[in-house]
Amino acid sequence: MKRNGQLPDGRRSGAIPAVRYRPSPGRPPGLEILDLAGLAAQGAERDLPLTSSARPAFHLLVAVRGGRLECSVDFTAYRLGAGDWLWVWPGQVLRFPEGTGDGDATVLVFPTGFPTTATDSLIRHGEHLACRLITPDPPRQDALLRVLDCLTEEYDGLGDLRLEAYVETLRDLLSVILIRLVHLADPRWRTRSGSREPFQRFRQAVEEGFRETHRVEDYADRLGYSPRTLTRATRAALGCGAKRFIDDRVLLEAKRLLIHTSLPPAVIGERTGFTHPTTFSAFFRQHTGMTPSAFRSVTRR
Repeated sequence: MKRNGQLPDGRRSGAIPAVRYRPSPGRPPGLEILDLAGLAAQGAERDLPLTSSARPAFHLLVAVRGGRLECSVDFTAYRLGAGDWLWVWPGQVLRFPEGTGDGDATVLVFPTGFPTTATDSLIRHGEHLACRLITPDPPRQDALLRVLDCLTEEYDGLGDLRLEAYVETLRDLLSVILIRLVHLADPRWRTRSGSREPFQRFRQAVEEGFRETHRVEDYADRLGYSPRTLTRATRAALGCGAKRFIDDRVLLEAKRLLIHTSLPPAVIGERTGFTHPTTFSAFFRQHTGMTPSAFRSVTRR
């Protein structure tokens, strides 16, 4: 089985290394199914150890079948055991510590564009869930593993079908897993009604523009909605207002850069949309109770 998804070191550089999705030679792009041993071996061969912090530009879904596994995702340490699923979304900072564990795990790697548009709209809410670790109850776990086994079998059957049919089979089986996991992570999502388009467009606009503006009004003008509509849509999707959503995204990026790079706080402030270092420091203190430098010192101990 081919391996992919190596994580380079970059803590001391000016940015957190981004790892692009890259299909294995001889395979169509879209989905890679890996195991941990092969992932680590491939990284070692290319001098890109898994123990370094990096930002994958693809989804990475880990299903632990046995043993234990440790990793950190955006400052949260996870200890996974049999039956646990961990979903790392594109742009998150991932790191496997030394002695990561002896877990028997299946890892699914796929870019954002691989699931269908319909599936993407159903799972997009999962990008903002507070917890990425999902532990299904035994009946649902058994069902998910059956689908995962079927997906793995189809993945290994390259050449059994026409290429278009092969890719579509993988896409459909993966969709079952993804939709189920998002609903298991937040059952309330299934009861929410109304159009999600305003929030989805707002979410994308914030992702693209939070380094330039932190004002709800600017995004409303850009998207053709009123600030009230964006606030109402964000509250329906996540339970918080539009301004809080923007601030949380800015704060997340600032924390990532403080922990995983050696950039001065003033530069980090510039990269997250603040004109003056004092404004950035005041924003960070308001949301965390400490200065950027103090946060860096505490989290790097």
